Amino acid sequence: QVQLREYGGALVQPGGSLRLSCIASGFAFSIYTMGWYRQTPGKQRELVAAVTSSGNTDYADSVKGRFTISRDNAKNVITLQMNSLKPEDAAVYYCKADRSGAFWGQGTQVTVSS
Repeated sequence: QVQLREYGGALVQPGGSLRLSCIASGFAFSIYTMGWYRQTPGKQRELVAAVTSSGNTDYADSVKGRFTISRDNAKNVITLQMNSLKPEDAAVYYCKADRSGAFWGQGTQVTVSS
């Protein structure tokens, strides 16, 4: 049974940091491209960051230099370190596993507000 479970969403002040984690199970994690996406009400889900099976990373322009994605294939975990958070980063953040098909997590809420 495939599972992707996100953790770490919280309320944080602008300029603050947050670390999201996604724990995966039920599939061959190491060969999948893993990513973080986010969605706000009324908008399409958008890519935030992704890391391929070989460790190559890709980031949305809006988060470059502030967010860092990483993966631990031994623990089947990906993380998203988010620094210098802005109000526009507030969203539900989803973990995605992608290869020939895609799996999604349930999401975790990130709120950026003073």
